[in-house]
Amino acid sequence: MTDNPRQRVGLSPGTLLHIGERRLDSARLELISYTPEQLERRDDLPADTCLESCRSPGIHWVNLLGIHDIALTEQLGTGFGLNSLALEDLLNTDHRPKVENFGDSLLVILKILSFDETGDRLASEQVSIALTETAVLSIQEQPGDVFDGVRERLRSPRGRHRQRGADYLAYSLIDSVVDSYFPVLERLGEILTDIEEELADRPQRATLQRIHTLKRDLMVVRKAVWPLREVVSGLEREGSELIDERTIPFLRDLYEHLIQIIDTVEILRDSVAGLLDLYLSSVSQRTNEVMKVLTVVATIFIPLTFLVGVYGMNFDYMPELRWQWGYPVLWLVMIACVAGMLIAFWKKKWL
Repeated sequence: MTDNPRQRVGLSPGTLLHIGERRLDSARLELISYTPEQLERRDDLPADTCLESCRSPGIHWVNLLGIHDIALTEQLGTGFGLNSLALEDLLNTDHRPKVENFGDSLLVILKILSFDETGDRLASEQVSIALTETAVLSIQEQPGDVFDGVRERLRSPRGRHRQRGADYLAYSLIDSVVDSYFPVLERLGEILTDIEEELADRPQRATLQRIHTLKRDLMVVRKAVWPLREVVSGLEREGSELIDERTIPFLRDLYEHLIQIIDTVEILRDSVAGLLDLYLSSVSQRTNEVMKVLTVVATIFIPLTFLVGVYGMNFDYMPELRWQWGYPVLWLVMIACVAGMLIAFWKKKWL
C-alpha cells in the first residue's frame, strides 16, 4: 500500500501525512535501556511506557518499526522535542537526508540502502534518528535493519557504548548506516564487471537495460550519500550541546568514510557512462560487420547479374546463343569473376 504524494497538495505546513509505501501491518516499539552496569531490552511496549522510561536514569534507545502509524510517530516525536514541520519531513519517505537542531533535541534523516534476496534490485529505506541528552529515537519503515552490530556491542559491559552517552549511540547508528553502503557499492561494482564482460562477448538489448538499471541505482546511492555528507559535516563543525567533544573525532572519521563512498560512486558513474559508449560502439561494430558481408555478397553478384541480364535479352541475332560452348564458357567467366573478386577482397583484408 502506497500513500500518494498528491494528497499533500493544498495542505497547510505541518500537516502530518505519511508519504511512501506501508511495509508493516502494525507498528512495533523496542526499548533498550542501559547503564555501565546493566542492560535491559523490552519489546512491543506502548509509547507512554517508552517515553516514561526515557526520563529514568541511564541511556535509552527507542526503536519504532513502522513509520506509517502517524499517531504513534507524532506521540514519540513530540516526546523527543520535534515540532510539526520536522514530523512532516520525517513521515515523508522521499525526503532527502538532513539534520535539524532544536536545542534540546536533534533530528537526523538518512537512508538505508540494500539489495533484495536476488541481489539485482536496490532497495531504499528511510531512517530517522532523534537525539536528546539521555535518549535516542530511531524510526524505521520495516524490520531487518543494520543496527544488529550496535545491539551486540551494547551487550558488552566493558564496551565503549556502555561508557558513553546518547550522542555516541546516535553516532553508532549513523555509522552503521554508512558502513552498509560499502557492500552495496561492492555489489554494484560486481554488476559493472559482469556488464563489461557481456559487452566484450556479445551485447544484447537486455545489456542496455542492465546498464540503465545500474545507472539508476548509482543515482539512488548518490542522492543518499551526498546530502548525508553535509549532515555529518554540520554535526562535526557546528556541533551541538547534545554532542560530547569525545564524539567529534568519530564524526570526523565518519565524514572521511562518506568522502570515500562518494569518490567510489563517481568512479562507478563514469564507468557506466563508458559502458554506454562501449555498448553503442559494439552495436555499431556489429552493424558494420553485417553491412560488410552484405556489401561483399552484393558486389560479387553485380557482374553475375550483368552477364545473365545480357544473355537474357530477347534479340534474334546474338552469336553466342547458337554456340555449343557458350553455356560452359559463360559459367567459366562467372566463376572466374567470383574467384578474382574474392582474391582481391582477401588481399585488401576485407575478408
